[in-house]
Amino acid sequence: MKAILMTAAGAPDVLQLADVNEPTIQSPTEILVRLKAAGINPIDTKLRSRGTFQPDRLPSILGCDGAGVVEAIGADVTKFKVGDAVYFCNGGLGAHQGNYAELTTIDEKFAAHKPQSLSFEEAAAAPLVLLTAWEALYDRGRLDASTSPNVLIHAGAGGVGHVAIQLAKLRGAKVATTIGSEAKARFVRGLGADLAIAYKQTDFVEAAIAWTNGAGVSLAFDTVGGKLIEQTFPAVQVYGDIITILEPPADISWKVARTRNLRFSFELMLTPMLLGRADLQIHQANILTECTQLFDSGKLKIHVSEVFQLADAAKAHQLLETGSMTGKLVLAI
Repeated sequence: MKAILMTAAGAPDVLQLADVNEPTIQSPTEILVRLKAAGINPIDTKLRSRGTFQPDRLPSILGCDGAGVVEAIGADVTKFKVGDAVYFCNGGLGAHQGNYAELTTIDEKFAAHKPQSLSFEEAAAAPLVLLTAWEALYDRGRLDASTSPNVLIHAGAGGVGHVAIQLAKLRGAKVATTIGSEAKARFVRGLGADLAIAYKQTDFVEAAIAWTNGAGVSLAFDTVGGKLIEQTFPAVQVYGDIITILEPPADISWKVARTRNLRFSFELMLTPMLLGRADLQIHQANILTECTQLFDSGKLKIHVSEVFQLADAAKAHQLLETGSMTGKLVLAI
């Protein structure tokens, strides 16, 4: 089969189209999927530039997100049949092969039926950002419509951000989000954002405080990292929540967070794969199944900004690393 091999850690040109052996079903609960599309995420570019979690296994195939059609099933598979369309977040970290390829295998418990309302490209763009936003807001942040929450989402036009806006609205939250342009302001308002804060011209902390009549937001969701984590502390109400998907810098000051008694949470949706926790991977597949219903009922949508062909994976990585993306990039296979 054709696949994009990461031959070494480095610049995007370490990604090369190659002919490799087709994967085969290794356990009775696995399915063989002919991939139609693969999502591209920042974790892919980080692993490419610094090395995968199993650097001794190079060359490697990147790509956690995939969507395709079941081509064969193991003897004990009951959830899917040949011909079913599926989507999932699995592999691509250095051990199990990723989805920059024509075929892959996955245990049936870790996959979900693809939303009928989505193209394969849209479905492949969804899993990682969906799971990240869902776990951050619902599991870590405990968003509950009964509390009438005010939520601040950083980079609301980005991959995780644009999904997070929609999930927050589904739980009855009022949503403020930071954006970098008027085009992105229009985009996030179209997703339901109540306040678009142009952070280059406006102090987002002052805007959030004013928006909440001096109280601060009940929950802040950081998808950017760096010093922005610390800068966000005063925008959160006393006894509020702040969640980040990035590692805080070593020189961060926690004084304001401690004084305001904030609850701080990390969100890393890769944890189940990294720790080999099948029970947690099943939980994530169940989340995707719930999201399938949300997509097909028109309550949720995914934005794909550009689709690349498989052979152009390096070009896609170059674009993603320029930053300021709206929505997601995808490889068509």
